[in-house]
Amino acid sequence: MPLNMTKIAFGAKSWEDLAGWYVDREEIRLTTRYQPKRHEEMVGGSLYWILNHALVARSEILGFEQTPEGRWWIHLEPKLVRVHPQPKRAHQGWRYLKEEDAPADVADGDEIGDAMPGKMMGKLQRLGLI
Repeated sequence: MPLNMTKIAFGAKSWEDLAGWYVDREEIRLTTRYQPKRHEEMVGGSLYWILNHALVARSEILGFEQTPEGRWWIHLEPKLVRVHPQPKRAHQGWRYLKEEDAPADVADGDEIGDAMPGKMMGKLQRLGLI
């Protein structure tokens, strides 16, 4: 099973902002300072986006490429797949995410409505209310 990663959707204030990053794009690539040590395991996995302290969407990781400046590009499929929101604390950079810990995709036709803020969702989960 491929390994996934999580990253904060820095600059996106809403789902519409995040989805807007993908509109009419043939290529999506992120720049990172260091190549993940486990990068070979991540090709075919997904990058899960964190928005308002919750995992909300993913894009398949297509590969990694070094930039002329020595940084690394993470190439993503230019398709954003909405997932069932799952609380996730904010962090800098990216973190690994095992497949068994990843949220499920939202099926076609499913309506999830407005996502509950991740902090609130996390507190309700710890109380056993959701």
